Amino acid sequence: MGISTIVLAILIFLFLSSAIKILPEYERGVIFRLGRVIGAKGPGLIILIPFIDKMVRVSLRVVTLDVPTQDVITKDNVSVKVDAVVYFKVVDPVKAIVNVEDYIYATSQISQTTLRSICGQEELDGLLSKREEINMKLQEVIDKETDAWGVKVISVELKRIDLPDNLVKAMARQAEAERERRAKIIAAEAEYQAAEKLLQAAEMLAKNPISVQLRYLETLSTIGHQNAKTIVFPFPTEMLELFKQKKDKGE
Repeated sequence: MGISTIVLAILIFLFLSSAIKILPEYERGVIFRLGRVIGAKGPGLIILIPFIDKMVRVSLRVVTLDVPTQDVITKDNVSVKVDAVVYFKVVDPVKAIVNVEDYIYATSQISQTTLRSICGQEELDGLLSKREEINMKLQEVIDKETDAWGVKVISVELKRIDLPDNLVKAMARQAEAERERRAKIIAAEAEYQAAEKLLQAAEMLAKNPISVQLRYLETLSTIGHQNAKTIVFPFPTEMLELFKQKKDKGE
């Protein structure tokens, strides 16, 4: 009698353990009854029919997928290495189990193919400068392909673009030449502005001759302050006018 009770208890325990399942908030269970899918259940307590029902767990959390480095030839025939990261999650557990064998592996493969295709359509300058636009295009294409698998692509980000060493050196020389060109243009513009200001100053002094004398005295004062051992005597410009008048008269 005691052995029968123990056996019965064990059978009841095995029955309950196979019939009762508990799913956390981030999981869903796809239920198959005699091989036919009857839907997704959860979260919480799930009751199955032993030996008839089978449950496959599916996580609804966001999956971070690293796309391996891909060798890409750009539109202008430059060979680069590009890698990316894809963020996606399952929005339809039934499709993720029924329509594809391994939705994570399938998403990884379609991401690699799309990365090579989209980056190969861009020139090198566009690949480096239009990363946000390329990210959006990658997300749109991958999300469209994975929609039939019940997978929603949240975001795609290019992580790194590796350029050949000779191309990096060429771009560095180009950037240096561009900086030198800008420096020369700035210096030329400064000279032009200085010449304009000098021309304006000359026109102003020509209209007011007394201002030339004031400027002359100010310059002498500056020289005297800079060198205390130097004695400066101002020379009146009126004497130059007197000498000029005498020369005109022939005296």
